[in-house]
Amino acid sequence: MDVNALQPIRIGDLLVGAGQPIRLQTMTTTPTLDVEATVQQCLVLAKAGAELIRITAQNVSEAEALKKIKAALRAQNLSVPLVADVHFNAEVAIIAAQYVEKVRINPGNFVNEKELQNNPALLQEKFFALLQVCQQHGTALRIGVNHGSLSERIMQQYGDTPQGMVASAMEFLQLCHKANFENVVVSMKASNTRVMVYATRLLALAMEAVHLCYPLHLGVTEAGEGEDARIKSAVGIGTLLAEGLGDTIRVSLTEPPEHELPVAAKLVDYIAEQYDQEEDVVQALVPITSYVKRSTTASPAVPVGATNAVNVWADLSALSPIYQHDIEQLGFTFSGKKWQGNEATPDVIYIGSSLLECPADGLCVIDDENENILRCRVDYLSEDFFAFLKQHPEHILLLEHSSIYTTRLFFQVLQRQQLSNPVIMLRSYKDADKESFQLKAAVDCGALLLDGYGDGIMLSALLPTSDVVQTAFGILQAARVRFTKTEYIACPGCGRTLYDIQKTLKDIKAKTAHYKGLKIAVMGCIVNGPGEMADANYGYVGAGAGKVSLYKGKECVQKNIPQAKAVEALITLINQR
Repeated sequence: MDVNALQPIRIGDLLVGAGQPIRLQTMTTTPTLDVEATVQQCLVLAKAGAELIRITAQNVSEAEALKKIKAALRAQNLSVPLVADVHFNAEVAIIAAQYVEKVRINPGNFVNEKELQNNPALLQEKFFALLQVCQQHGTALRIGVNHGSLSERIMQQYGDTPQGMVASAMEFLQLCHKANFENVVVSMKASNTRVMVYATRLLALAMEAVHLCYPLHLGVTEAGEGEDARIKSAVGIGTLLAEGLGDTIRVSLTEPPEHELPVAAKLVDYIAEQYDQEEDVVQALVPITSYVKRSTTASPAVPVGATNAVNVWADLSALSPIYQHDIEQLGFTFSGKKWQGNEATPDVIYIGSSLLECPADGLCVIDDENENILRCRVDYLSEDFFAFLKQHPEHILLLEHSSIYTTRLFFQVLQRQQLSNPVIMLRSYKDADKESFQLKAAVDCGALLLDGYGDGIMLSALLPTSDVVQTAFGILQAARVRFTKTEYIACPGCGRTLYDIQKTLKDIKAKTAHYKGLKIAVMGCIVNGPGEMADANYGYVGAGAGKVSLYKGKECVQKNIPQAKAVEALITLINQR
């Protein structure tokens, strides 16, 4: 896909798109009306690497406060562009557009749906009024579509689908074009990486079809905190950056916002290092916009292929020999002369040519002598190779590391040849830094898993094998192909959040991490809360100052609980299931 804008857009003094560097952004968490606190946080974020700083503006008072915040920052010689984040109120967006360099609006709540039913021209009227002010003040605009807050009109026609997100964005982009307003960025955000990636790919195709090529902002919203949030963000953002999609990014973490920027920088640097050299291959790939798992044959050697879960293999081949404590490091327990595993233990232990100096009963162990295993590379593709695989569809292919592009082409060739051999993707890294390893592996493997490719992954790094295996399971969950632990959908917080969301998330995780496969949402407010957590089993949503509402699925079951009692009330609700 070639959807790059012909000319960059301008956000203050910053150029975005059309070959400019990927721009890093984040969002303040201070109350906007607390001008001094917001100014101080902006200074911290700029020092941490923020090239754009977003600030919530819920009402007229907060929009007016942006003028004071900007003046205070400029007085301290900080020229980082400010972005007003506006929901539900077009008038607030118009005020904010006079003061900041960019305004973000949400098409899902830009106008009141009931008012629009009575006056179909209202959307264009209010939107054109905003565009006029943006033109007058040189203010850029982000059309920020959120999976969790599509308009009622879109939901009725498309449901909460990637196609609905694209329709929502294109409606507003067409209006921008009609008004001859080109200083636009567009984003398709979701907490579900599959939805986020497919929606962005579909949007790129839709823009290309009508020759409207605007810069793209990327982000996995409500990613949460810690390792899982970083892996999830890398799967979604990294997949698209590696395809040449994305001009500005935000890694949303339920942590201090300055933590987001080094993670974003690492992602951008890795993509530039690994994937900017194969543009011709990228253009040849057909974008996948709906999930279909590649059909494979079950192996008689190990539980892989066909309907088996996507595997995690532990690579112990570098150990010589392998002792009982090495197996115990992977989470297995030895009881009654047999090993016992759990949801977080690897499906297969690969020992290569090493000796196993302990009992193997209860383990699935593979060595280099196993005749059902064929180690290969992407350059093995040949007529002889195809003929062999057709005769042995049960053989497992251990596919050694290559780029996302050439590996994807490898899978596509197998499909064209109607070959159904299971494929385990091998990735080896020289990283001793855990975060760097996790981000790289999440990009490399997550992009392919999102496309339905791969029956398992086997990773190695200069880290404890237990950490490597844990990362592999995290990647499978982030790519939504296998769920083995509790998933937390948690927003990063902003000026709208009226409770300590970082502490609350940690408290909830400490009390619920043992619920395997459960999805729990922790949301700062109702702007995206009920929608973005639509596939969560339970939700904790800020409802006002010191008040929280609890959800079971999409239904609000308890309203306005005092915050001091809300976490325990959530645990009680979960235990009643």
